[in-house]
Amino acid sequence: MTLLIILAIVAVIVLWVISVQRTLVSKDELCKNAFSQIGVQQASRWDALTALAEMTKSYSEHEYKTLTDVIAQRRQITGNSTPAEANAQENLLTEAMTHILAVGEQYPDLKANETFIKTMDSINTYENQVRMSRMVYNDAATNFNRLVRQFPNNLVAGMLGFTTKEYLQEAKNGKDQMPSMKI
Repeated sequence: MTLLIILAIVAVIVLWVISVQRTLVSKDELCKNAFSQIGVQQASRWDALTALAEMTKSYSEHEYKTLTDVIAQRRQITGNSTPAEANAQENLLTEAMTHILAVGEQYPDLKANETFIKTMDSINTYENQVRMSRMVYNDAATNFNRLVRQFPNNLVAGMLGFTTKEYLQEAKNGKDQMPSMKI
């Protein structure tokens, strides 16, 4: 009878460990998926920026060269990428956009070009999608981290090598200060 009770307790513990492991894997995959979505949307933004860079070629050879140098630093974001890599790519995108906007300001006929306007609109759409995906990733990371850190799940997470996920921070592109308003 004692052996039966011990086997029942061991069976319950094993089932609990399996359950926690599956939950951890599921939450980890959600984080990777959310992070991959950021990469897909950033790739679309890069493609649109590349198209804009080609449009600026006939207007400013220097800016075109600068843009192609920035675009050459592009890296694909995947589910295994780190938040630091995603932030670095976001900063590169911001740098490229700054150059494109500078060319647009210097050449009003480029800025008024219908293709330029449509491409800028698509870049803004992709930027909003990236922003939403960053929030989705941070939510998934919060759920995963909570699971990894809470007792008794943290015992299983530690045994199986699960660690907390880093959060994505807002890209540093001058948006950390309120704009000055003149009334």
